[in-house]
Amino acid sequence: MMEYLNRLLRFVETTYHQARIMGVSEFVMSHEVIIRLVFFFGILLIMALWEFAAPRRRLTASKALRWINNLGIVFLDSFLVRIIFPAAAVGMAAFAQEHGWGLFNHFQVSNSLAVALSVVVMDFVIYLQHVMFHAIPIFWRIHRMHHADLDFDVTTGIRFHPFEIILSMLIKFAVVVVIGPPVLGVIIFEVLLNATSMFNHGNVRILRSLDRILRWIVVTPEMHRVHHSVVYYETNSNFGFNLPLWDRFLGTYRDQPRMGHEGMTIGLWNFRDIKHCVILPGMLAIPFIGKIAGYTIDRRK
Repeated sequence: MMEYLNRLLRFVETTYHQARIMGVSEFVMSHEVIIRLVFFFGILLIMALWEFAAPRRRLTASKALRWINNLGIVFLDSFLVRIIFPAAAVGMAAFAQEHGWGLFNHFQVSNSLAVALSVVVMDFVIYLQHVMFHAIPIFWRIHRMHHADLDFDVTTGIRFHPFEIILSMLIKFAVVVVIGPPVLGVIIFEVLLNATSMFNHGNVRILRSLDRILRWIVVTPEMHRVHHSVVYYETNSNFGFNLPLWDRFLGTYRDQPRMGHEGMTIGLWNFRDIKHCVILPGMLAIPFIGKIAGYTIDRRK
């Protein structure tokens, strides 16, 4: 155990010295894949341990079965993105920077300010995208695979249909071309988005007094769980992933679920079977089931 800790400390020390020599921006861009993997598996592990130690709700489906299939979706999504978009949004940002595309490449803005503004702007776009995926029936058909999960935990936050991942990437490309964010800004945003999505979908217990403070700064599990209610007017609230200010300023914020966090039902009324809600092939088939106009954002139930 001590040998493992010593190796870890040496690795951290070496990484720190490399970052000082290269500069933060260059270091992050040079080690993008490693940074993404460390944050992904690190946050996943932390949230898994937290859920084990202090669960907020009792699960209704087999956790092992859900995790196998939800993580299966993640690996499928990652594989398809690498095949279809080898360079992804980071590559598009580098391409836009090289060709002078986008607002930040036309105006004199400091790199640190451009990075910060890029993260905020892209977070707002993700909020708008999320609303759009609820508002337009054909997009809702795709997005409802995410909502069909019978439980709400860290793996729900990374469970998205491949069609949604592809559409989301195309939207990111468009945003990158328009605003011309620094490559570092795109990397930070995507790491944050992935990490906060796992956090705010966590089945974890947080002190109510602490949650009241945190939900002004970041979207918390207590806040986002409302969005996964089977009650449509609750589903149509709390769309944010990183910053809660969009919901608060644009009128989509809802404080608590009507039935309480332990009494509410997670998922969708019309998808309650294990075959479509938990098993991978059934999950992938969800966009092709039912009428195309079966849901609109202003519907009440």
